[in-house]
Amino acid sequence: MNWVKEWYAENSNPNDERGTVHDVMKDADVFLGLSAPGVINVDDLKKMADKPIVFAMANPTPEIMPEEAEPYVAVMATGRSDYPNQINNVLCFPGIFKGALACRASQINEEMKVAAAHAIADTIAPNELHAEYIVPSVFDKRVAEAVAREVEEAAYRTGVARRDKAFSERYE
Repeated sequence: MNWVKEWYAENSNPNDERGTVHDVMKDADVFLGLSAPGVINVDDLKKMADKPIVFAMANPTPEIMPEEAEPYVAVMATGRSDYPNQINNVLCFPGIFKGALACRASQINEEMKVAAAHAIADTIAPNELHAEYIVPSVFDKRVAEAVAREVEEAAYRTGVARRDKAFSERYE
């Protein structure tokens, strides 16, 4: 494995599990696929813990199609726009840049990225949240503004903003 895979394996596999994806899915609560089409199947889902969460992110064809997975999972997400719960990095844009530019941030740090993720998640109100709506739509106009606001706040909080906060607030 290359150094990135080595690091990932060392830091994300506390039980030192080995084998194929089919072997290590037994009793798993979550499958996070970032690989290739058709990597897992219904038999794999049946071996998982009760009510598993499956993020099959290979695009355009996920690791398992939602139609196949639906009877066996509590939550299903893909990178595709033609299914519920599309996970797409477009949700953080243009909000991250708008927030960073508003305060003239010298960098986009981890705290700003985490703030963006929380803003995206918080866009969905508790009364809206359900298995087929865990991620806001890429067309939800609330997302960019929420992300921008939280990213800017994180920049001020972490000291990377180069514009005085009072100045920014006067010109909103």
